[in-house]
Amino acid sequence: MSQDFYWSLILKTKQVCFVEATVDMQEGNSASANGCGKIRSSTQNEAALLALMEKTGYSMVQENGQRKFGGPPPGWEGPPPPRGCEVFVGKIPRDMYEDELVPVFERAGKIYEFRLMMEFSGENRGYAFVMYTAKEEAQLAIKILNNYEIRPGKFIGVCVSLDNCRLFIGAIPKEKKKEEILNEMKKVTEGVVDVIVYPNATDKTKNRGFAFVEYESHRAAAMARRRLIPGTFQLWGHAIQVDWADPEKEVDEETMQRVKVLYVRNLMMSTTEDTIKAEFNKFKPGAVERVKKLRDYAFVHFFHREDAVAAMSVMNGKCIDGATIEVALAKPVNKENTWKQHFNGQTSPISENLLGFPNKEDGHQKSLGKPNLAVRLNGQHGPGPSEVERCTYPFFPGIKLTPTSMYSLKSSHFSSAAMHLDYFCNKNNWTPPEYYLYSTTSQDGKILLVYKVLIPSIADGSQSYFMPDKLCTTVEGAKELAAQFTLLHLAPEQAYITLLS
Repeated sequence: MSQDFYWSLILKTKQVCFVEATVDMQEGNSASANGCGKIRSSTQNEAALLALMEKTGYSMVQENGQRKFGGPPPGWEGPPPPRGCEVFVGKIPRDMYEDELVPVFERAGKIYEFRLMMEFSGENRGYAFVMYTAKEEAQLAIKILNNYEIRPGKFIGVCVSLDNCRLFIGAIPKEKKKEEILNEMKKVTEGVVDVIVYPNATDKTKNRGFAFVEYESHRAAAMARRRLIPGTFQLWGHAIQVDWADPEKEVDEETMQRVKVLYVRNLMMSTTEDTIKAEFNKFKPGAVERVKKLRDYAFVHFFHREDAVAAMSVMNGKCIDGATIEVALAKPVNKENTWKQHFNGQTSPISENLLGFPNKEDGHQKSLGKPNLAVRLNGQHGPGPSEVERCTYPFFPGIKLTPTSMYSLKSSHFSSAAMHLDYFCNKNNWTPPEYYLYSTTSQDGKILLVYKVLIPSIADGSQSYFMPDKLCTTVEGAKELAAQFTLLHLAPEQAYITLLS
């Protein structure tokens, strides 16, 4: 290929502009913004990118705020790699580009596509997406490159990235069946693959007023969301709520191979832990270690994994106390990671500090502490918010501020369970939760606190107040515990994901 062709690809939207560093030796300044003691000029940068393209044979094009290297690579035939082959890369130095990044990530395997997010000024935005040709290569990249020192004193973060193909649809009439919802969604949107509907906890003939719609691709889901989001769209004469669904946790196969706990859903409210244990022990007496039931779902712990797997195949679809149950392997909670939504619904289980501070000096990020709000519910670890580093950003004079309602934000903007509960109630058109504080004194004289949470507007006949059976020494801890406990009962399908947001 001619050099003119390569130049047209690199400069398709806007030339990358770099300013030569001015070094004032008298004041002891040095041009070391890129950690190497030298700032590249525009010509040097373009030459480096051209050399990379000539060496690899990959094409490069910049569009929609990102620069794509490959996608597909030279000689590629067939469809793109499946889900799970892409990783998210954060904390990239703002003056680092593909000629430095690609060789690093090629250590883990063959790159299908490298997407570097770009600013209009020509700097990168501090993060990128790298798609490999196989899941094993993506997992290796996470293993060897997460917290990798890309430049002296500069460490990048690498984790799995998934395209979200699922939408949350709220305010659905509760009498509608799955088939009706599926047919209606296929009429108004394209690319619908499936609809997930959960039965009401107290009346199995009704749904819970919401559904999850699965689409064939992230693009199809994004187009459907764009069509449905204005707020004027109605289904069966009802204004619906539309948002990106919190994605399912992705757990690696090695971890899942060690799981010996089953998640049992769609139980009757009246079904007891003893009944569940007896039913799951029928195929092999003594196989069940213990059962933990919350509202209409439960976790069944086995002594041995092989017994759990066998019980899953035997018990899935069985009837207990008149309810047809669903049984699956429980997915372990990763307390180190938290799901965050970014880039128009594309998601990565990242901590906020992975993106770093969006400033070329990269030196003003401040941590406000790492709150550990995970608690034990009835002796079990509750799905409390993971330890997340929060960032502050400089508030420069003249920055434009827009009045914003917290309910217009996404659940990923909240780190406390109390805020999640308030958000969840609003999303379901319920009144805000009411907290009532109670206290007692421990044997050693400490004041112990507990909150009762009341949600008066729950109108489906189910429980409207919730109180955990654990006491706390601080008001903040008691409120978080009560909110977590309430969310676990109200939203069992999303609680473990929502509380990790």
